[in-house]
Amino acid sequence: MTGQELDRGTLKEINGLDERPASWVAKHLVMAGRYLDVDPALAFQHALAASRKGGRLSRVREAVALTAYAAGEYADALREFRTYRRMTGDDTHIAAQVDSERALGRTEKALQLAAEVDASRLDRAARAELAMVVSGIREDAGDLQGAHEALQIPELDRRRGYPFSPRLFQRQADVLLALGRRDEARLWARAVRVAEKALGVGGFADPEIIDVDTEPVEDPRDRRPSPRERRHERYAAEAEAEPTADGSPAEEPEAAAEQTLAPRQEATAEPPAAVDAPDEVDPNQLSLFDALEAPEADEQ
Repeated sequence: MTGQELDRGTLKEINGLDERPASWVAKHLVMAGRYLDVDPALAFQHALAASRKGGRLSRVREAVALTAYAAGEYADALREFRTYRRMTGDDTHIAAQVDSERALGRTEKALQLAAEVDASRLDRAARAELAMVVSGIREDAGDLQGAHEALQIPELDRRRGYPFSPRLFQRQADVLLALGRRDEARLWARAVRVAEKALGVGGFADPEIIDVDTEPVEDPRDRRPSPRERRHERYAAEAEAEPTADGSPAEEPEAAAEQTLAPRQEATAEPPAAVDAPDEVDPNQLSLFDALEAPEADEQ
């Protein structure tokens, strides 16, 4: 790990620091990114370490905000999101900022902050995230109709799929079910599976493949002898059991077997009996995902 694993924009900003602080900041940001999903608390500590020498950089403040939010440190996250937003004017993380206000029990302030943002100027992902957060806040407050209205954005479209679509569709299904609109909720629940299948996520995600040693150590006691080895053993046993014509001891099994396995040109003996081939292995059974249920006639 060198610190050069960061994206170009972040590296460009970090390179404005002196060499040693830049290396420190870059390496801690790399570690923060690596641990964000598996150990958010540790990721937060790495981001804080980066901020000790790079606190004037917007990318560092963004990293502190995101890791604090993931770790459940909502007060720290809110402070850093505000700082990042003030430094850059970027509203990309407005949904996390609103959710942090909600997590701190400031529901009205959260809704006020969400209303201040022009959602039409957000990118699709940020707009969808904000809609889901606001919908959740209104549902928690008992305003189911408001929760439903918050979700009515252009991205709520069963004909289109975005990375956030399964979660957005599920939120719509949950709200409709809470409103008692079961048939519509069932349509959106089915749309969740369709979107997951199209995106290859959820139940349709590719399994994680881990490389393992595919050459296990073979126990000699479990290994089946090859047909050649079985012939060798049988001929050796026969040679040992039969005395020679002059009454001398039989040749060593290995020698007898070697002579048998190297027949002369004039030999006319019958070929050895066929040896049973090794047992065949049944082919592996492949498991496939079940096909999606066809929509019912009254739902088309």
